[in-house]
Amino acid sequence: MPDTDTATVVACPSRSAATAGRDFAVSEGWVHSTETFGTTDGPGIRYILFLSGCPLRCQYCHNPDTWHRKDGTLIAVEDILADIAKYRHFFARGRGGVTLSGGEPLVQPKFCQAILRGCKEMGLHTALDTSGYLGKQADDALLDDVDLVLLDIKAASGRKYRSLTGVPIDPTIRFAERLAHRDQPVWLRYVLVPGLTDSLDDIEAMATFAATLGNVERVDVLPFHQMGEHKWRELGLPYRLAGTPTPTPEMVVRARETFRAAGLLVS
Repeated sequence: MPDTDTATVVACPSRSAATAGRDFAVSEGWVHSTETFGTTDGPGIRYILFLSGCPLRCQYCHNPDTWHRKDGTLIAVEDILADIAKYRHFFARGRGGVTLSGGEPLVQPKFCQAILRGCKEMGLHTALDTSGYLGKQADDALLDDVDLVLLDIKAASGRKYRSLTGVPIDPTIRFAERLAHRDQPVWLRYVLVPGLTDSLDDIEAMATFAATLGNVERVDVLPFHQMGEHKWRELGLPYRLAGTPTPTPEMVVRARETFRAAGLLVS
């Protein structure tokens, strides 16, 4: 998930500007920040809505300031949709849209559903950036309003996944299989961390699994970076990866070639 250092906290416009999400039971949700010209979280130029709250505790998380809902700001659905509406024609012309990210957006499924429905009523492309761990929180109605799922699977083996995240891998696998059953477009995201997720056997296992799904349109191999280390320090949290380097260009090429060898398109 992108570093929210470049994002801005939402400045809420008048609620009268957009009301597409008002019929849902939820009227507000916890928002960490927004980015209005994102280019790495889905096709085209996008409005990225970073929601607060996440049940995972990934060792390489670069947004630990999004772990708890109340780390964010409680904002009305209508205010978010009004803000998005200001850019709708720009996103439409650039074949972009809106991406819900976090944190983990499915911590707040009703809020997500209201935002997604409002975006679809504006004719915008929608994407959901998720670990899949809370996939059961996303009912079919919510997923019907999602054009693309950015599925971030942290590791191929259950043991390594739990070590990396603190939670089991099974819910994410079930969600991936459910998306495949729905033939829902997926971009798989794989963070390459030296010493943790760079094992060729692990990458081959991930590639094999992704290839069997049939709905993975592309794979993004994302090199680990230290851009979020300062947030751990500021929050007084122990950061286990302080000495971990970024992967070498050769490591990144090898990972990408492994996914390509399984017949997958790789960015």
